[in-house]
Amino acid sequence: MNIDKQEAQPVHVLLVEDNEGDILLIKEALMQEQKPHQFEICRNGMQAIEWLEHQVMHHPANLPQLIFLDINLPKKNGQEVLQFIKGNTALLHIPVIMLSTSSYHRDVLTSYQNLANCYITKPVDADAFMDTILKVENFWLEVAELPHITPGVS
Repeated sequence: MNIDKQEAQPVHVLLVEDNEGDILLIKEALMQEQKPHQFEICRNGMQAIEWLEHQVMHHPANLPQLIFLDINLPKKNGQEVLQFIKGNTALLHIPVIMLSTSSYHRDVLTSYQNLANCYITKPVDADAFMDTILKVENFWLEVAELPHITPGVS
């Protein structure tokens, strides 16, 4: 099935990442898809929390469908952002994919204890990294069944 990018609703993705190279790779990987994407990019944890709070309060229909969240961020780290997301009933349904260069057991365990939906150690190879991002997005938006949330309706 060939999807016309002009007719399809854009997939809204929040990237919480401070590494410009990783931001570009993630965007490039997702733009290879047949469906259009709308990106919001936050380069530190505090900016992500403030942006999400603003969306919940003023634009709940514009909440992201998928969040890619780095662990090592300035101002507030990824674990603090994850705790904020999963502690907010308006946000907890959004899949949060933790991205890190660390495969340290404590980082992985803490992420899942904080209710991360997925933890991925960033591949060093750019092609492998982009392939991983595509697979993750396809799983969460094409394979997994997610709730359809209507703002203001529980």
